[in-house]
Amino acid sequence: MKVAAIQMVSAVAREANLARAHRLLAQAAEAGAELAVLPEYFCVMGQRDTDKLALRESAEGGMVQGFLGDAAREFGMWIVGGTLPLESEEEDHVFNSSLAFSPEGECVARYDKIHLFYFDNGVERYDERRVITPGIHPVVFELPSRDGHTWTVGLSVCYDLRFPELYRALARHGAELMLVPSAFTRTTGAAHWEALLRARAIENLSWVVAPAQGGVHENGRQTWGHSMVVDPWGAVLAQQDVGEGVVLCELDANQIERVRQQLPALSHRVL
Repeated sequence: MKVAAIQMVSAVAREANLARAHRLLAQAAEAGAELAVLPEYFCVMGQRDTDKLALRESAEGGMVQGFLGDAAREFGMWIVGGTLPLESEEEDHVFNSSLAFSPEGECVARYDKIHLFYFDNGVERYDERRVITPGIHPVVFELPSRDGHTWTVGLSVCYDLRFPELYRALARHGAELMLVPSAFTRTTGAAHWEALLRARAIENLSWVVAPAQGGVHENGRQTWGHSMVVDPWGAVLAQQDVGEGVVLCELDANQIERVRQQLPALSHRVL
């Protein structure tokens, strides 16, 4: 199955971001991708954290959800929409949610980001807890590919990457492919991004597809980029450093079976 990890440098205006995303999805479809994954905050990278509140959508639908469903139908492609703000029970908070759409335009899975980013090195400070309500449950969905294999796909977002227990839970639910749409900062990404992605792939003997924000944003934030695809043995097969682009890679379902037979570490788990 060919997949596309879409890298963006999202701006403040939602409509402009959706237009950029549409062009990149079109490139992915033209290249033959069956699954395209957008980065975290693909639809908005606001001037302030609270900008998300004005753009929140209900679980029943909204502009961004409509865009994702329409694009999935238009291109006949599975699309995972990085993240978008969905209504929370708290008036001054939203969920940071990743939605998966089938080629028929149906939303088949929703994952609300569980782990909320906090970082303060005296120069940069981020605290997602101020406006985001954490999710609770790991989520997987089934993706029948054109070659006849049905992939079990696990969903995660950005800061989740630092918590291996989530990915082990996804593996216990049968995940063969784990998605990590992200907006890693330049500081943390330079230090840890690739090491963490390769570790999650190696630990769970699973494919990892990680689309990212990558560049200098309109609001001044710098994101690390380096969207990549990692195979179940931990090898980086495709990546892009910074700037908008489409990272393409062919995933081999048989490779998962081979490495899990050669090294049945998942069955050796004790704790």
